[in-house]
Amino acid sequence: MAGTRNAEGGPGIGLRGGGGIVGPTAWKVATMRLGINLGYWGMGNDADNLELAKVADRLGYSVVWAAEAYGSDAATVLSWIAAQTKEIDVGSAVFQIPGRTPANTAMTSATLDTLSGGRFRLGLGVSGPQVSEGWHGVRFAKPLARTREYVEIVNKALSRERLTYDGEFFTLPLPDGPGKALTLTVHPVRDRLPMYLAAIGPKNLELAGELFDGWLAIFYAPEYAPEQIASIAAGREKVGKTMAGFDVVPTVPVVIGDDLDACAEPLRAYAALYVGGMGSRDRNFYNQLATRMGYGEAAAEVQEKYLARDYAGAGAALPFEFLDRTSLIGPRERIRDRLAAYAESGVTTLTIATYAGTLEDRVDTVRAMAEILDDAGLGD
Repeated sequence: MAGTRNAEGGPGIGLRGGGGIVGPTAWKVATMRLGINLGYWGMGNDADNLELAKVADRLGYSVVWAAEAYGSDAATVLSWIAAQTKEIDVGSAVFQIPGRTPANTAMTSATLDTLSGGRFRLGLGVSGPQVSEGWHGVRFAKPLARTREYVEIVNKALSRERLTYDGEFFTLPLPDGPGKALTLTVHPVRDRLPMYLAAIGPKNLELAGELFDGWLAIFYAPEYAPEQIASIAAGREKVGKTMAGFDVVPTVPVVIGDDLDACAEPLRAYAALYVGGMGSRDRNFYNQLATRMGYGEAAAEVQEKYLARDYAGAGAALPFEFLDRTSLIGPRERIRDRLAAYAESGVTTLTIATYAGTLEDRVDTVRAMAEILDDAGLGD
């Protein structure tokens, strides 16, 4: 690892002028909203995460997201949070497409929207081959086509039409059986629930633009964003829409402090897990993303070490620049100036993840980000 960096910057991104974004797909938003991603539950962090959600609610954060993999499910967690908050939206980041039938997702979404008083946001993702096939028993083949059919059925069910569908992956009702076309009995609070796609590859990003209201991003770097936004814009153009009103929502780790290396250190295990171990050697979408971003050699080393169970070595192999570009680390002033790059790249909801410190430290980070956003002139 490189030598200690201080508040004056160092390799990667300097303290001042966060690096403007250039290109035909770039634009600068007038304001950004804040969200918070609580990640996975059931690891002894439940009470802490609930407190973070309550603090974010009181501070006017826009949305709180919960995740699922093969442990806690997001729906139960979101119901629990919604019952103990007042204004903040609750969102799935994500519901796994192979884990639920589309009709079940429509039922859950309608129920959460009703129980929360119209505060639910539906985030979907295909997961990965290992979880899809190993945990849910659903073939991962043709994830884009499956997602398209899935969303069409969810939308149809939520619109309270009689549910019929004849596709490659889903047929409703099943032919030659007792099933009949049914209508959702629950009335969501809103006519249309906001829907988001967790997307990484260019084709999946294009699908997000075509069929969804927003994009859930991970390892988002404003410097690389024009290429990703261009894929989304291509999808929007297919259906006669622009990027106006489309919610760009990266989850960005935040660690505040004077020593940049010390701030980056808690992020190494998380990033190494995704870049090195989230998927097989030849089907790791996060590793492929890091490679497309220009970190191919490092990504290969991270994966090699991680799959050999050298987790510390995998974390150490991550370039500081990659961590710096995909997170907000350092003193408050450095983070404030860096926010301009996120706004210029088109981010509309900046979702933070707190990775370091005690509950008190994490609460302080949630409070500080609200203040820093206002200081940057980007708050509502």
